[in-house]
Amino acid sequence: MPALIPSVQPDAGISAVAHAIQLAVAPVFLLSGVGALLAVLTSLTALLVCAVIATLFLGAFARFDVSVPVALLFVAAMIALFVGLLAFLREIFLATANLRIGPS
Repeated sequence: MPALIPSVQPDAGISAVAHAIQLAVAPVFLLSGVGALLAVLTSLTALLVCAVIATLFLGAFARFDVSVPVALLFVAAMIALFVGLLAFLREIFLATANLRIGPS
């Protein structure tokens, strides 16, 4: 008597494995994207913060009012942060626009 072998669709197994791989790899891409964002934002913002600190030291050393330059540098740092976040959002839109899921 021949053994009855249940018919298994090979496409279902392959798609299940592909889905499991997608679920396992997705956090890696998310974390690497956040890490890249932080690297870009911290480098530009850190340079502006260094300029603020240098301005404060120069103001204390030369004894002049540095409130306006420090305020302007702070505003520039916040604008740089905002522009960096907008660039990251644009990158996300570009990536999702070119993303193809499922059969073509």
